[in-house]
Amino acid sequence: MGILKDRFEAKAAIEIKEIKKILAEHGDDKIGEVKLSQIYQGMRGMTGLVTETSLLDAQKGIRFRGYTIPELREKLPKSPKGSEPLPEGLFYLMLIGELPAAEDSAYITSIFQRRSHVPSHVFETIDALPITAHPMTMFVTGVMALQTESYFTKAYAEGLSKKDYWDPTFDDVIILIARLPRIAAYIYRRKYKNNEHIQPNGLLDWAGNLAHMMGFNEHGFRELMRLYMTIHADHEGGNVSAHTTHLVGSALSDPYLSYAAGMNGLAGPLHGLANQEVIKWVFEMQKELGTDEPTKEQIGEYVRKTMESGKVVPGYGHAVLRETDPRFIAQMEFGKKHMPDDKLVNTIWRIYETVPPILKTIGKIKNPWPNVDAHSGALLVHYGLVEYEFYTVLFAISRSLGVMASLLWDRILGLPLERPKSVTTAAVKRWIAGTDKIWGD
Repeated sequence: MGILKDRFEAKAAIEIKEIKKILAEHGDDKIGEVKLSQIYQGMRGMTGLVTETSLLDAQKGIRFRGYTIPELREKLPKSPKGSEPLPEGLFYLMLIGELPAAEDSAYITSIFQRRSHVPSHVFETIDALPITAHPMTMFVTGVMALQTESYFTKAYAEGLSKKDYWDPTFDDVIILIARLPRIAAYIYRRKYKNNEHIQPNGLLDWAGNLAHMMGFNEHGFRELMRLYMTIHADHEGGNVSAHTTHLVGSALSDPYLSYAAGMNGLAGPLHGLANQEVIKWVFEMQKELGTDEPTKEQIGEYVRKTMESGKVVPGYGHAVLRETDPRFIAQMEFGKKHMPDDKLVNTIWRIYETVPPILKTIGKIKNPWPNVDAHSGALLVHYGLVEYEFYTVLFAISRSLGVMASLLWDRILGLPLERPKSVTTAAVKRWIAGTDKIWGD
């Protein structure tokens, strides 16, 4: 890990100096104003976090260190026979802040390959769960079992200077990311493939090896995993999984504990479980309509029926984006290249043509466009990955790249314990009445 760790430390030294200067000169400057409604409505839109790895642009979508999804697909290193970006290159970009050369990405691949061995007790812990457990329950349990390997926990117990917290954290992050594909594939084969497991291929890249261990060896599926792991990796710091990882990490919980906490948030239906809900909704629509090739008119009727029942159309709308999610576009381009005649994929495209005009008629919906979840399931089904409960596990593996890169920056910058102020409704009433000028009860 020496080369990558040294570059990260050198990059951070420059960043630390710059942040100190910014705070010295502008620490008292105000960024926006907090409204009372924001306090009650999930702190939406409140600027209160620093996340170096990515920023969400309302028009261009997620930018990783300034680069858009189309730019990443063009500029990041590819596998020798592939055309999709390698996630290892994106991890380098988020960590170092510079586009990697091919050898930089290959170096990270080699680190992941060497550090990917999972201790047997992790599998034994997963096996203790009933086969009926949700894949995300198994996944987080496996991560927690892996926590026994934490370098940070051992180093902290022995006595560690604050300025060195990042060093064993770095080792934990690399090892955790390296081992996640093995844990995920084990869960997939245990739950869906009669407990018949496939050993890792030490010559494959991180995402390609995941595909191999799951039992999908088509070139197209490996390419899909590379794209999937890249576009789901990060979404700035305020989303549930990223924020939770940061919050728990701010208590100096090690990367295993922090990541597991974040992934418990990802498992919620308003976050990462949404990709599961999309494909489930599409399957239910096909069943009710009695066809696997519904027309736009049929889709429109079903959409209206869904909304009239008080439900949302899964995969559509986003809190920040005001255009079609570039991650959706990337997946649509992948589909047109690899599976242009797939019935389910074409249904997704017809839904895309149908839903936004309907949602536009509802004034309160600011973004009627599809997000990343609206497309991913159909691509996975095309290659035979029909077990949609597992989709969030794939999301979790990808998200490890972003939240763990961010956690490393938290540690090396020495960011403090996150402890926002809360108020009571009684205090709010006194403030409104003018009898209490300070927040507090």
